[in-house]
Amino acid sequence: MRDGVKWLLFSSVFVLLFVPQAMYETAVEDGSAQRKVLGISLLAVYSVGWLFLPMLLWRFEGHDNRRTAACLALTALGLATVAVLGLDAATLMIYVMSTTAMILPTRRAVVVDGAVLVVLAVAMAVTGELPDDVDQLGTVLSVTLGMGAMGRMLRANQALRQAQEEIAELAVVEERNRLARDLHDILGHSLTTITLKAGLARRLLENGDATRAHDEVHDIETLTRQALGDVRATVSGYREVSLSAEVVGARAALRAAGVEADLPHAVDNVNPELQRVFGYVLREGVTNVLRHSAATRCEVRLGDTWLEVRDDGRGCGTGVPGTGLAGLAERLAEVGGTVEAGPLADGGYRLRAEVA
Repeated sequence: MRDGVKWLLFSSVFVLLFVPQAMYETAVEDGSAQRKVLGISLLAVYSVGWLFLPMLLWRFEGHDNRRTAACLALTALGLATVAVLGLDAATLMIYVMSTTAMILPTRRAVVVDGAVLVVLAVAMAVTGELPDDVDQLGTVLSVTLGMGAMGRMLRANQALRQAQEEIAELAVVEERNRLARDLHDILGHSLTTITLKAGLARRLLENGDATRAHDEVHDIETLTRQALGDVRATVSGYREVSLSAEVVGARAALRAAGVEADLPHAVDNVNPELQRVFGYVLREGVTNVLRHSAATRCEVRLGDTWLEVRDDGRGCGTGVPGTGLAGLAERLAEVGGTVEAGPLADGGYRLRAEVA
C-alpha cells in the first residue's frame, strides 16, 4: 500500500508536466471536433493506464508473460494516441517505454522499447519531421534508459531483501535444529542415567541398604542439577562438551546400570579439534547401550581421529537411524567425518565415528 502511494505521487508529477499541455494543445488546434474528443480521450485513458498499471504489474511477480501483454497493450494505446495527436506528441511515449523498461526483464524491455523507437523514427523520416523532432527521440531514449536502470536497481534491492529474509529463516531453522539436537543429547543421556540410579536406589531401599541408597539419591540430585544447568547453557548457546568429562559420566552411568565398563582412562591421544564432537558420540553411544541393548559389557576405544563404542547386547538399532544418530551424522559432517552404526556378526552392536 505504501509503495502504491509513492508511485502515484511520483507518476502524477510527470503526468502533470506533459498531459495537461497536450490536452490543451489538442483542444485549441485546428481540426474536427471528433478528432479533438478522440485525442483527449486517448490521452486520459493513456494517463490513467500509466498511473495504475505499474502497481498492478508489480503484483504479477514471476508472471513475465502477463506483464509483457499489459505493457504491449499500453504501448499500443500510446502509439494510437501519438497517431491521433501527431508526431509532435511523441514525447508522451516516455510513459509506456519507462514502464516497460522498469518492469519487464531486460531483453524483453529492449525488444519492446527498441521497436517503439524504430517505429517513431521511421514515421518521422517518412513524414519529413525527423530533423525537427530528433530531440524528442533523444529525450525518450535517455529517460527510458534512466528508468530502466532504476528498475534494475529496484529488482536488485528486492532480490537482496528476499535473500536476507531467506538467510534469517535459515538461521532460525539452524538454531532450532541445534537446540533440538543438543537437548536430545543432554536430556537423553542425563534422564537415562537418573532413571537407572533411581531404580537402583529403590532396589537398595527394598533390600534395607539405606546407606548406599542415600548415596544413589545424592547422585540423582547432582545429576538433576547438572542436567538443569546443561539445559540452561544449551538454550543460551554457551554449553561445551568435554570428551574427558563424558568418559567419567559414561563410567558412572554404566556402573549404575550394572554394565561392565571398559573405558579409556585418558583422551590425550584424540585430536583436540575432535574431542568436542567425539564427546557427543560417546554420550549418544553409551545412552543407546543403556536404553536399548540389554548389554552386560560396554567397550570404548579411541584414536586420534576415531572413536568406537561396542557392546555385547542384542544388536538393536538396525533400520532407520533415530534422532540421536541423525544428529551425530550432522555433527560429524561439519568436521568432515562419518558415523557407522549396526549389529556385529558375533553379536552385540557397534557405533563408530571417524574423521578422514
